[in-house]
Amino acid sequence: MVATVRLDDVLEEKLSSLADRLHKKKSDVIREAIEYYAKSIEKSRKSRILKAVEKTKNGDKEECESLEGTLDDGL
Repeated sequence: MVATVRLDDVLEEKLSSLADRLHKKKSDVIREAIEYYAKSIEKSRKSRILKAVEKTKNGDKEECESLEGTLDDGL
């Protein structure tokens, strides 16, 4: 697939400079940047899910502990 991307002068200079320093084609730098960004987004998503699971787990633990306390109240 071929994709066309319009860059302003500043971003184009950053891309050119980075490609020169890495001794890579601009298209390779762009592909690697997209792959890196996609992995970063996925990692962030997984982190948010794990935090939500942990929060839920802690909430459930507190609820369970509070209910266990009522088992010996003589009712």
